[in-house]
Amino acid sequence: MDIPVSPASERDLPAILSLLEASALPVAGIERHIGTMLVAREAAAIVGCAAVEIYGSAGLLRSVAVARGRRGTGLGQRLTAAALELARARGVTNVYLLTTTAGDFFPRFGFTPIGRAQMDPALESSEELRGACPASAVAMRVQLT
Repeated sequence: MDIPVSPASERDLPAILSLLEASALPVAGIERHIGTMLVAREAAAIVGCAAVEIYGSAGLLRSVAVARGRRGTGLGQRLTAAALELARARGVTNVYLLTTTAGDFFPRFGFTPIGRAQMDPALESSEELRGACPASAVAMRVQLT
């Protein structure tokens, strides 16, 4: 079944927060990025999400989550690809992320590990970099063309 991916709305926030919490992902600050959040809906339920925080030409991919019963179906890949396309359409040239569990997932999209000090300084206002993600999280970057 092809689950549609579409822009999130404010009314989706409670379901997004529940999905992120169930996936053990940070929720701090996500409410400020609903305009660049995508969701996957199956019937009325949100079964996946992904967001890009945009800071000029830099973006931070965050909150890529898929409901337990839909993992392994390619939905995470579709959400990630759609989030990167959204970033590209908004003029982002470099997308960064922090991960503690998915370091093997993101290289298929061109992400490579970098030192945290190599992240664009424009991202410093993100809750993710200000403590929502642990210091042990792996930093990664992909350049969009």
